[in-house]
Amino acid sequence: MQIESLRGYKMIQKAKLLKEHNLYPFFRKIEQSEGTDVIVDGQPMIMIGSNNYLGLTHHPYVKEAAIKAIEVFGTGCTGSRFLNGNLTIHEELEDKLASYLGHEKAMIFATGMQTNLGALSAVCGPKDLMIFDSENHASIIDSSRLALGTTLKYKHNDMESLEEVLSENVSRFQNTMVVADGVFSMTGDILNLPDVVRLAKKYGASIYVDDAHGIGVMGDRGRGTMNHFGLTKDVDLNMGTFSKSFASIGGVLSGNADVIDYVKHTARSFMFSAAMAPSSVATVSACIDVILSDETIHQRLWSNVDFMVKGFKEIGFYTYNSKTPIIPVFIGDDMKAMQVTNYLKECGIFCTPVISPAVPKGEALIRTSYMATHSKEQLSKVLEVFKDAKEKFEIPSTLH
Repeated sequence: MQIESLRGYKMIQKAKLLKEHNLYPFFRKIEQSEGTDVIVDGQPMIMIGSNNYLGLTHHPYVKEAAIKAIEVFGTGCTGSRFLNGNLTIHEELEDKLASYLGHEKAMIFATGMQTNLGALSAVCGPKDLMIFDSENHASIIDSSRLALGTTLKYKHNDMESLEEVLSENVSRFQNTMVVADGVFSMTGDILNLPDVVRLAKKYGASIYVDDAHGIGVMGDRGRGTMNHFGLTKDVDLNMGTFSKSFASIGGVLSGNADVIDYVKHTARSFMFSAAMAPSSVATVSACIDVILSDETIHQRLWSNVDFMVKGFKEIGFYTYNSKTPIIPVFIGDDMKAMQVTNYLKECGIFCTPVISPAVPKGEALIRTSYMATHSKEQLSKVLEVFKDAKEKFEIPSTLH
């Protein structure tokens, strides 16, 4: 196969050009990490590009639990949960997660993406309809390609648009499900869940929330976006990942016991994938223990978020009115976003740009995110560097 014949050839050429000008911001090799501090190419940097919202990846209790699990169960399960890979700690974690999230039952997948791929393709049959928010995560979009039913979209967090799609289509399908992120990963937007619930009840639809960036962060002790709004019982299926607040890798689906059992026996990404590694399972369980026992962890997280929101506002950045640990900084031009990212790197700040087609052309941004474990000294340094970057690169203060 000739490289020129591949669909992504232009993208590869663009990447080569960026590398030649020392502006390529991806696949950076982290040599050492302590959570908020990393070393890249020998340079110490403050990490503000991670989803490690609670900073638990280096918590002593969490690391000890992972090591103990390896000592008891080894490093892997070497098989599917259906066959030889079902450990006692898998089922114990599922019970713990169901109780923590407030649903009848939960099941865990090897990754977050496999959770969406397996669950949505299992519950959406040929006579069913899924209605997506236009800014849903890529894993949800890929799920629609596996599902046998129909997929339609509504404008991002626009309830008039959602109602229009519902009113025009529910009568044509056997079952309808509204599927949306709880916290949108690029902009930090929070789903308007109260109105989604209202419309779902009005038109007889069910609700699936992808709360990858919400569980561990939103609501009481991080019980998620559905808990944040007091609507846990109104969400039929809730999905979350362990690669953010839970310092590991994997995914969880929670909901009605019968539905979860159905997904367990039909989701191909669950049935035909090896089980979560013992150390990953133990890590998630230990993170829940820390979250439930440490009353200060969320106070520190939200204190840091408030500090950065106010700081960026004082400097004059547009941050999409984010109210979550994800704070996007609007830049505008794709190339300028690369240049700003490179400048931040030179000043010891690790963050990542988001450019088209991930965002509309002309709306490039730098996605920053914050942890409970960031110190105010670190965050003050970040703001200082961003202030210099705003002047140096003439970054606009409004979206348009």
